[in-house]
Amino acid sequence: MSSNVSGDAPTGGIPRAKTTGLAKGPAAPGVPKVDPILVADRVTRRFGGLTAVDVEHLEIPRGAITALIGPNGAGKTTLFNLLCGFDKPNDGTWAFDGRDLSGVPSFKVARMGQVRTFQLTKSLSLLTVLENMKLGAPRQRGERFWTSLIPALWRRQESEIEEKAKGLLARFKLDAKQEDYAASLSGGQRKLLEMARALMNDPTLVMLDEPMAGVNPALTQSLLDHILDLKDLGMTVLFVEHDMHMVRHIADWVVVMAEGRVVAEGPPDQVMQDQAVIDAYLGAHQDVDLGVVTGRVSGELGAEGETLLAEIEQEEAVSLADAEEEKP
Repeated sequence: MSSNVSGDAPTGGIPRAKTTGLAKGPAAPGVPKVDPILVADRVTRRFGGLTAVDVEHLEIPRGAITALIGPNGAGKTTLFNLLCGFDKPNDGTWAFDGRDLSGVPSFKVARMGQVRTFQLTKSLSLLTVLENMKLGAPRQRGERFWTSLIPALWRRQESEIEEKAKGLLARFKLDAKQEDYAASLSGGQRKLLEMARALMNDPTLVMLDEPMAGVNPALTQSLLDHILDLKDLGMTVLFVEHDMHMVRHIADWVVVMAEGRVVAEGPPDQVMQDQAVIDAYLGAHQDVDLGVVTGRVSGELGAEGETLLAEIEQEEAVSLADAEEEKP
């Protein structure tokens, strides 16, 4: 795969190389990837009469940072929950690294190497930071009832887990807080703790649900650097985010959802100019189906669709003219 370097980092950090050449064809919803790590087909989730997720086909490229964006209520977190085993779909199949995950519970998904963090952090407030980290290590001998009664069987592994946890806390600059209760951490520090705890599992795919939500601007660059570090360490990253400035600078690939469907995907700069994305965020042409707008971009609109869009644009032009006349 070839690489090119992005522009300035959003908060003044050092720009890093972006991965390109991820797709087998032109960027479009459902485009096949060169080396996908996660593949979903016909995944739907309905709540009563509301269809929250309706994804026909989606592939997440391996070894890259993919951003999942879209307006509130687009179905991003619901899709996360389905892919990680926290929720069950009405229909569909999906596979991680070639292994079918349909019906697999979340704890087994994590053991396979696919881990996630949450928009609202899930740290255990009355445990110390170090204890929270140690809980993230899988297959601990001391967690079995009979083995736990004989310390000689698990003490060495416990020491190794603690050493690994301290190393990760040092990397995330939380080592000074390791004996503090998790409840004493700021929102940004809890995000760092959750990300560090996820790495105790040695994952190959890390899924971050709005990692910047509620984070003090002073910690934003630190979080961005750690997300980029995950890629440098050979992991694949899929994250949900609303900050388009941040997405543009760190994401290699962007997937856009609206009303439960994938309406666009591609490199950040290309996606940000897609009319379907603009409509999804800004509400322009809200009476027109996103598929119709996408058809116009690709030159596939019928006469009826072209006429409808022309009427909308004419109405917008008249409204803007009236607004200019009303200005003093």
